[in-house]
Amino acid sequence: MRRYGKNTDEDDIRQRPNRKGNRPRTNIRPKHEDAAEGMVLTVDRGRLTVLIDDVPVTAMKARELGRKAAVVGDRVSVVGDLSGKKDTLARIVRIEPRSSVLRRTADDDDPYERVVVANADQLAVVTALADPEPRPRMIDRCLVAAFDGGLSPLLVLTKSDLADPAKILDLYGDLDIPYVVTSREELENGTAVARVREQLDGKVTAFVGHSGVGKTTLVNALVPDDRRRSTGHVNAVTGRGRHTTTSALALPLSGDAGWVIDTPGVRSFGLHHVDPSRVIHAFPDLEPGTENCPRACSHDEPDCALDAWVQEGHADPARLYSLRRLLATRERREGD
Repeated sequence: MRRYGKNTDEDDIRQRPNRKGNRPRTNIRPKHEDAAEGMVLTVDRGRLTVLIDDVPVTAMKARELGRKAAVVGDRVSVVGDLSGKKDTLARIVRIEPRSSVLRRTADDDDPYERVVVANADQLAVVTALADPEPRPRMIDRCLVAAFDGGLSPLLVLTKSDLADPAKILDLYGDLDIPYVVTSREELENGTAVARVREQLDGKVTAFVGHSGVGKTTLVNALVPDDRRRSTGHVNAVTGRGRHTTTSALALPLSGDAGWVIDTPGVRSFGLHHVDPSRVIHAFPDLEPGTENCPRACSHDEPDCALDAWVQEGHADPARLYSLRRLLATRERREGD
């Protein structure tokens, strides 16, 4: 048995060899102070296209980010090969704090939320007035997701040549949501694109809508092919004359006047993740009236203070009805 005395030096101490090498383990992570900043344009099977100084760079998430995922619209810091050349790969080492998030769950019973888009300024909810018929429940759900995530909503009503928009506009008039009404003829001659463009300039706008409403057709008109090629990315499946978006992608408007983010067509928009206390922020005329609400008030129960607030004349009753209709979408399935 080996004994150590006061004259023992480090050569007398046996050390267990490091099977992974002699480099000591550390929890200190590199700061990557020389990382370049960019915007995520699209995500495809673990590969992300990031625009850095007008150059589209293919990147992957660095291991140090763990489970944190980057999505379209994220501002990220990137290191490695930033040339954008074929077969090169950079690493995303940081995801900057988000100013807004568009989230959804697969359905109302699914606790797993999915971030669809980050840092968008507004959500354009595209719906056809006919062929297919409007789905107000779907519109309501998209509006709730926008209010919850910090995005301003915009209604884009298509195919006005097939049906009168008055009924839908009356339904959402009390919400004071900006809107654009378009027809197929106006889309073909460009006048509809010009009106929609006025609502998009200087903003990052995510477009959402179910299949057949003309969402991707409108996006294609807003962002011609040459602008798509300038980002080095075409992410669509072509068939029978139609372009169907298969994953979210960010596209630049001409003149550097903003961004359009096209999202895949959705059949449902789950709201399991929505906190009613965040939706009320979109109703500044009603929000002060919640100060006397009971704790965890759903704003649609007998003790809700908003009833008295409205009766006292502080807000229009129609606004309270609209708030409660939107909040109730968390309890109703789309199509009920």
